[in-house]
Amino acid sequence: MKIAYTMAPGRGDMDGLLIQVANRLMSRGFRPAGTVQINTDRPGGGPCDMDIKVLPLGPILRISQHRGAHARGCRLDPNALETAVAQVSTDIATEELSHVPDCLIVNKFGKHEAEGRGFRPVIADALMREIPVLVGVNSLNLEAFQTFSGGLAVEVPATVASMLEWFDHSLSCVETTG
Repeated sequence: MKIAYTMAPGRGDMDGLLIQVANRLMSRGFRPAGTVQINTDRPGGGPCDMDIKVLPLGPILRISQHRGAHARGCRLDPNALETAVAQVSTDIATEELSHVPDCLIVNKFGKHEAEGRGFRPVIADALMREIPVLVGVNSLNLEAFQTFSGGLAVEVPATVASMLEWFDHSLSCVETTG
């Protein structure tokens, strides 16, 4: 089982790193499945808009709800998240050889995943299919992620080079054994 997680210290830092990793993997001929997050500042300094790109080619889905500049609490649009989950699940389950993903990138093991929803079943399906999985995790959900992964996930430093090195090792093991 090849599962890793990474944690970046600053708000939004993980998003940019995972986009770079996905782009580098694609430029090297790999076909990642999963999602990366794109944050866009809103005029007037309110909370940013959050979109996720379903890898490798889209679509891009708005996963945040604009609730006003002074709104508090969760802005996640659970329906948009579940749309992305369904798309990635379909991608992971494909039987068409030219479309089988080499790896799975999940931008965040967030509150929904910690509560048993979201990308949890997709991650489990990928692992059952021996597809290496890299997940972004924040400190709030680390314990839930470690419980979910049964303590088998390895931490990868939050650098593009470290994540690519982990994928290189994981993908070469899959090619050798799979």
